[in-house]
Order: sequence, then structure tokens, then C-alpha cells
Amino acid sequence: MKKTADPEVRLLQALADPTRLAIVRELAGNAEVCACDFTTCCDVGQPTVSHHLKVLREAGVVVSERRGSWIFYRLAPNVAERLGGIARGLVPGGIIPVGELTRRRSGQTAKPASA
Repeated sequence: MKKTADPEVRLLQALADPTRLAIVRELAGNAEVCACDFTTCCDVGQPTVSHHLKVLREAGVVVSERRGSWIFYRLAPNVAERLGGIARGLVPGGIIPVGELTRRRSGQTAKPASA
């Protein structure tokens, strides 16, 4: 993977690999996962898992914590917001909430919020 300084590009490049995406999906379903447990979900060896975790860490997708000889990983707290920001930037006019889109299509106007 070619190195780039753009954090958005690094994030998307990190997620574009099937093994790294499997790691992220595994983390999305768990509060944290020990590095040794990724070999099962990804069907790759520990050296390959370590490489992919390094790429994800450098892209800011995951954070890690060492506990004795074990390293536990979890998704970075802001990764969902970062992905949402990228997605919003790709949609002309921004992302519209489903409820608002439904109202617009049916010709209804949004009700003002009551205080």
C-alpha cells in the first residue's frame, strides 16, 4: 500500500483490504479483541494479522492496549465519525435523514420542534 499523508485516503486504503475489513467487522461486534484471536476470524497466520493491525493502527482505525504479553484492540472512538464525514462529503447537498427524505417525497413539511 502506497503511503500518503491524507488521513482520509489512509483510512479508506486501510479498510479496502478484505483481511483488514474482517478485523474491523470483528471489532465492531466486540468491545475489544486480543490480537491472538484474529487468526480465527481472518483465516490467516499471526504475522499477517500483526501486519494488518499495524496498518489499521497507523490509519487511526484501531487503538491497542498491552496487558502483560497480550495486546487488545478496539475500534478507535472516532472512526465512525470519520467515515461519516467522508460519506457526507461525497453526497451533493449532504446526507439527508431518512425521515426527512420520506417527508420530502410525500410532500409534507417538517413540523417545528415544540419547546
